[in-house]
Amino acid sequence: MSDNSLFAGIDIGSSFTKAILINAEKKVVGLSVVHSGINLRDAAYKALEESLSTEKKKNQVKNIVTTGFGRKNAHLEDFSISNITEISCSAKAAKYLYPKDDITIIDIGGQDTKIIKIKGGKRFSFKMNRKCAAGTGTFLEELALKLRIDLKELNHLGEQSRNPVKISSYCTVFAGTEILSRIREGAKVEDMVRGAFYSIVNRVIEIDSLDNRVVLTGGVIAHNPVIVNIFEELLGKSVSVPQSPQSFVALGAAIYANEGQNK
Repeated sequence: MSDNSLFAGIDIGSSFTKAILINAEKKVVGLSVVHSGINLRDAAYKALEESLSTEKKKNQVKNIVTTGFGRKNAHLEDFSISNITEISCSAKAAKYLYPKDDITIIDIGGQDTKIIKIKGGKRFSFKMNRKCAAGTGTFLEELALKLRIDLKELNHLGEQSRNPVKISSYCTVFAGTEILSRIREGAKVEDMVRGAFYSIVNRVIEIDSLDNRVVLTGGVIAHNPVIVNIFEELLGKSVSVPQSPQSFVALGAAIYANEGQNK
């Protein structure tokens, strides 16, 4: 294997597609995030293209592993490619980044929330939220729509709140109705936003016990770091966030690509 070999992991999610390139030493040398849209194959191609800098060529990519919601939709010609579940890729990334610790991964994505426990470097248990999206990115999208604000403004607004409004509904639809009621009552926008963040964290905490070292990943965490503070407040302990939380699963896929080439 030549020193300039590259290995790609592509996490094709329902909202965003993430690509990570690593070299033979498993160091990250390229990263990109694009909207998934309705053509998942095109999204995978675009993410891969954007992760390649002008100094890197496609012929350096020796192996690709896809994962996530659309992992079986990425038919990328001219590449050796396979697909692996996001659960396994999360475990692989955790073992690489936190090799000495038992880990509880909380991955909050657009459509679901996963809690994956890693013990001794291997997956120990896995749980997912209910079918309702009240603890996911979709809930925040609905919130932004109801409040007629840009999704990117949510974190800033949440940071400004001093009196968060309690959002108790388990269902995204009912939560939307509850938010409208709070609007009629004259609640401040920032307090409703922070209340929604608390609601997300509470929904997650109810899924499973959060012991060992807690690691937060996913796009919701990447774009709303105030949620990290709420987790620490409610859990009463510090939590960890990888450098690129939205691309955590893609990193695991890239490591699989590297190790598969080296078998």
